[in-house]
Amino acid sequence: MRSVRPARCGKVPGPPDVVGSVSAALSVLDLATVMSGSTAAQALADTTALAPEVERLGYRRLWVAEHHGMPMVASSAPAVLIGHLADATTTLRVGAGGVMLPNHAPLVIAEQFATLEALHPGRIDLGLGRAPGTDQRTARALRRSGDLGADTFPDDVVELITYLLDSDGPPTVPAPVPGRGYLPEMWLLGSSTFSAKLAGMLGLSFSFAYHFAPDLLDQALDLYRSSFRPSVLLDQPHVMVAATVLCAPSEEEARWLAGPSALATLQLRTGRLGPMATPEEAAAYRYSPQEQALIDSTTSTHLIGDPERVHRGLVELEQRTGADELILSTRAPSLEARVQSLALVAATWPAPVGYPPVPASVG
Repeated sequence: MRSVRPARCGKVPGPPDVVGSVSAALSVLDLATVMSGSTAAQALADTTALAPEVERLGYRRLWVAEHHGMPMVASSAPAVLIGHLADATTTLRVGAGGVMLPNHAPLVIAEQFATLEALHPGRIDLGLGRAPGTDQRTARALRRSGDLGADTFPDDVVELITYLLDSDGPPTVPAPVPGRGYLPEMWLLGSSTFSAKLAGMLGLSFSFAYHFAPDLLDQALDLYRSSFRPSVLLDQPHVMVAATVLCAPSEEEARWLAGPSALATLQLRTGRLGPMATPEEAAAYRYSPQEQALIDSTTSTHLIGDPERVHRGLVELEQRTGADELILSTRAPSLEARVQSLALVAATWPAPVGYPPVPASVG
């Protein structure tokens, strides 16, 4: 494990005095971040070590996300990593936030996640996204097709669910094994209104990517709720909102630890991909006025600071959205900093952080 600055964490604070009650469950999104001077193997080892800490702290679920061709992100094969994380925990829900379904045949994902559900019953989540999670050239290599324009995402989602939905009817052809009856908890992910409306029409839980696309948050959630039709999987809307969060004992330390994430945002937006910088490297970088303006804009919704500041931001986000769950994306420059951040947030959230459970399904 790598350290950054000596922790200045004294007594863990209690819940700050805030107006209004909170009831949203808290979860964690991790990208197996590769640090400058480190390796993908170490990043995966850190995420594996993080999982039991997330479980110990009482978070509801831990998700990893599919990305390709990004030197900073080692979670390119979510199904493989999820199996490893499930083995490292006992009660924590683990899943994909998400699998980029256009990169794959629905049957392949059905087989992978039915296998995970068979191995770890009642603990597997499958969040589906329709973006490639990479550049166009890599997307073509993944799909083995030159045509990236056809949007078959709605049909592919229905096909995948049909393979696994428990039914007394005739078997599907093809019929995956494990298959029928091994359906993980299903989610659609989105950063716009398209998947919000689709999730509502299909009666699925919906997670909005506020952590990197905040502009359409309110519109997307309104559309999801107004479009929702009860299904055999879910009888009422269920909303999760992803937020970028980095909490430390002091504002100064939080800003120091957030420096690499801010620089990573600039590198991603300008095509200068590489591992995540150290705090020292990030502090030494001199932003141009245009670059600083970009950083200020893209990080304006990030919750970075001491426990009271972060807690208030999460409360405001829950009250604004009526979210049933908040999932925290914490891109910190070490495993220790990630655990510290999650521990401080959990300590200020009304217990237990992992509840209430997902609403019961129909039938």
